[in-house]
Amino acid sequence: MDTVEQKKSRKMDMLTAIEHIVEKVKDSQLSTEFYRKSAKYIKYVSDKQELSKEQSVMMALFIDNSDDECIRLSDMGKYIGCSTTRLIRYMNDIDVLERRGLILCSRRKNSISYRVPFEIIEAFRKDEKYVPKDCSGLTCSQLFSELENLFDMREDNELSYKSLCERINHLLDSNKQLLFVQKLKSYNFDESDELLLILFSHLFVNNNDDNIGFHDLDFIYGNEHRILWNIVKGKLNSGKSLLMEAKMIEYNNNDGFVNRESYRMTSMAKKDLFEELNLSSLNQTQNVSGMIKSGNITKKDLFYDASIKQQIVDLTQLLDEKNYQIIRSRMKEAGFRCGFNCLFYGSPGTGKTETVLQLARKTGRDILQVNVSEIKSMWVGESEKNIKNIFDTYRKKVSESEITPILLFNEADAIIGKRREGAEKAADKMENTIQNIILQEMETLNGILIATTNLAQNMDSAFERRFLYKIKFTKPTLDVRMKIWNEMIPTLGEADSRVLASKYDFSGGQIENIARHYTIDNILYGKSENPLEKLLGHCENEKIEKKEYRRIGF
Repeated sequence: MDTVEQKKSRKMDMLTAIEHIVEKVKDSQLSTEFYRKSAKYIKYVSDKQELSKEQSVMMALFIDNSDDECIRLSDMGKYIGCSTTRLIRYMNDIDVLERRGLILCSRRKNSISYRVPFEIIEAFRKDEKYVPKDCSGLTCSQLFSELENLFDMREDNELSYKSLCERINHLLDSNKQLLFVQKLKSYNFDESDELLLILFSHLFVNNNDDNIGFHDLDFIYGNEHRILWNIVKGKLNSGKSLLMEAKMIEYNNNDGFVNRESYRMTSMAKKDLFEELNLSSLNQTQNVSGMIKSGNITKKDLFYDASIKQQIVDLTQLLDEKNYQIIRSRMKEAGFRCGFNCLFYGSPGTGKTETVLQLARKTGRDILQVNVSEIKSMWVGESEKNIKNIFDTYRKKVSESEITPILLFNEADAIIGKRREGAEKAADKMENTIQNIILQEMETLNGILIATTNLAQNMDSAFERRFLYKIKFTKPTLDVRMKIWNEMIPTLGEADSRVLASKYDFSGGQIENIARHYTIDNILYGKSENPLEKLLGHCENEKIEKKEYRRIGF
């Protein structure tokens, strides 16, 4: 423990000065005697930070409590030995410290507390005057990073509505070179509407959020501006907001109906404001493989068992555009949901994906194909954004297309499996969140969703209930296998087709593999004199590959 003499002998710096001030202020009641005894230390802080002596004393107390994220005046008053009421006389000085950014104040409903930002502690530790960070000359990405910090501070009640507006205006004025700022100012919105548009921009750019509700917006108004928030909310709800009239924001849609409590920025606003940002979410398909145009799908004859064939015929009839519109209209009148969720399940190679393609070709529907393997990002939270973006992209395609496209989740085993009860690990929680989002989207779907899977037995019951059409694709029967052999290799005689179909219980996909091998051999070496013998060899290889690729332990 240092003696008083040792402390006095140290070279003067801000932490030394603060240590002396804090030592002498204890139980002093902020008396005149205290100020006299601490004069040189108070002066050192005052000169260094350009503060009054009262402000310097308050700052010394805040620095001494800087390890506390919730500093209260009542605790400081007990240390000083005076009532909180007397300490309130110093509120003007404390407000100056806050405006200077030396402390942050959190004003919650029935409580006021303070904290000292890390950069302030560092400046005092280095015996330097605190100079606010220069926020001029930023890139657009850096500007949105600063906006995120300001909105976070407001959400934590560390900035008042007025201070938030002042800080944002200063940030914009310091970066007039940015196209975002120039476009924003060209709209000539009043302060309230401009702040709201900036908040929408922040939620889209920083959070990739296109489903914005009132709960995402109300924090900027707080209790002190509740009347203003009610006015803003009323205008949004009625569609009379200037931002909506200017086509900056719009309602979201659920199953074709406007949701007056859910909003997003319009494509026009995004294109106009975010030109400087390379945002993948501005592209049509993030984690979506892309649109497969119905006109580009090659015709292919498929062969099914009788029961499967009838179900495919029924679904084809439903998806015929004339029937589709009539059925949707009748279902709406009856109060039913109008989205169609379909599940194709069964062993690999049984024609599930090809059936989707041929359905789309026959009914003139494009396919928005989801790349399921890319949905699950390595970053927790990104997967949820990705899955939301998929459905947002699909909704946009539905609204833009004359004929409703199909949303295809191919090989969807990874996302429709059983949910994990009591999930504690972040990865498990993320899995459940993704599935909950998909379940909710299926409930409100305005369109056609088809999922294919090889592992229906592992499917969560909540998904099973939401699939209106469930078609099981089984391995083909003997007669169907013969037809597939003849379709794949037209030169094959009926007798040879029967031999191959009888000897090998292959799926259509396996037969196609063998046909491809056979065709390649014919190209490389010429036509075989004994095609059946050659094909039997390929069939045996197909069987061997099947055995060799078993998973260990199975």
